[in-house]
Amino acid sequence: MPRPPAPRKTTGRPARISREEIIRTARRIVTEDGADRLTMRRLATEIGSTPMALYHHVRDKEELLLLLLDDHAARSLRRPEPPPADPRDRVLAAATAIHEVLAACPWIVEVLTADDLMSTSALWFVEQIVAGLTESGLSLDEAVRGYRTIWYYTAGEILVHATSARRRSTDDRPTYRDQVFAALDPAELPLLSRAAPRWTPLTAEDTYEQGLRALLTGLLSHTPA
Repeated sequence: MPRPPAPRKTTGRPARISREEIIRTARRIVTEDGADRLTMRRLATEIGSTPMALYHHVRDKEELLLLLLDDHAARSLRRPEPPPADPRDRVLAAATAIHEVLAACPWIVEVLTADDLMSTSALWFVEQIVAGLTESGLSLDEAVRGYRTIWYYTAGEILVHATSARRRSTDDRPTYRDQVFAALDPAELPLLSRAAPRWTPLTAEDTYEQGLRALLTGLLSHTPA
């Protein structure tokens, strides 16, 4: 007896998706694997849709990253109310707030260091830093350069700590630096040799605020007291 024909499969339309679902799934991907592993194809697969359907909500990956930046900043950045009256304290408070939010989500720093993507939700904090620097005696141009210096310090500190922590979590072998420091010649490098046993824990300490204060003092050192 001949076997009855198998039922014909129909693909149908992909399930309807929302921008909120896109952002939620994209946030999970970049949090777990990093921004470089986020692609429109992978995002569509994990949502259960098609790349073409995503383009009805976001133009491309760059716009998607901007949405993620704004979403995270809007949910996490909290403006101090009221802002500190002293301009230097205002710079410290704004920079520290940015640091705390980004340190909890290092993938954002990787995106921001492209230097052409910026969260509009964070611009209020940038304004506070620039305003604090100008009120402390810098010209507007100098204040913008000062903000750039503070941002480079902030981003670099987060990236170094995040990369180091990620490496330690996946590989417990001695690093190349550990091997080099273990073989230092005390006659040639006496101070590094003495510090070598404590180098790793010392450089792993959270000294962001201390460094920020020193940096701010240097930026304002030529202005009137």
